[in-house]
Amino acid sequence: MKIAHLFCSLSLCLAAFTATAQDAKSPDFADPSKLTATAPDDFKAVFDTTKGKFTVEVTRSLAPNGADRFYNLVRSGYFKDIAFFRVVPGFMVQFGIHGDPNVAAKWQGANIQDDPVKGSNTRGTITYAMAGPNTRTTQLFINFADNTGLDSQGFSPFGKVVQGMDVVDKINGEYGDGPPSGAGPDQGRIQMEGNTYLKKSFPDLDYIKSVTLVGDKK
Repeated sequence: MKIAHLFCSLSLCLAAFTATAQDAKSPDFADPSKLTATAPDDFKAVFDTTKGKFTVEVTRSLAPNGADRFYNLVRSGYFKDIAFFRVVPGFMVQFGIHGDPNVAAKWQGANIQDDPVKGSNTRGTITYAMAGPNTRTTQLFINFADNTGLDSQGFSPFGKVVQGMDVVDKINGEYGDGPPSGAGPDQGRIQMEGNTYLKKSFPDLDYIKSVTLVGDKK
């Protein structure tokens, strides 16, 4: 009995140690409160997608709050099997709602404060989608064109595609905008049903397979 008890205790200790080590190595992207690291002044992230790879270079000084959120999402492994769910040719491609509704629900209210607009929404820049002041969470878009009219509306770019913009241009836009402007994916249903809904109703969407930081040693 003592041996069995000792074995059980050691197993519990080992499990706890392993969990702690894993948490230290890779924060849990299902818990926004854990993802609070400050991003480097400049960094690059490589998107591996169903259309190929492209690289985004982030400049933190352009939008510190936005850059920090993006950095933490990437480091945590958030961007896996994430759909490009809103693709409007000639305008922009939007993504960032998690494919697991349980994870998406955790992030829906995890807003970050607005950043003053220091850059411009030119072709290839990456910016957060928002529904009003201080409503940015995980939804992002990349500008297909020079959408500088967004600057005065508070959309603050924090980086730009520096390699592979031709890949971004090829992301499938056959479904177009979502309701009420178009017949593409409904964001409310994505939040509630995740990739189950998307893959059944919009089978030809493109997806992010992973996003990795260039030179990250964690």
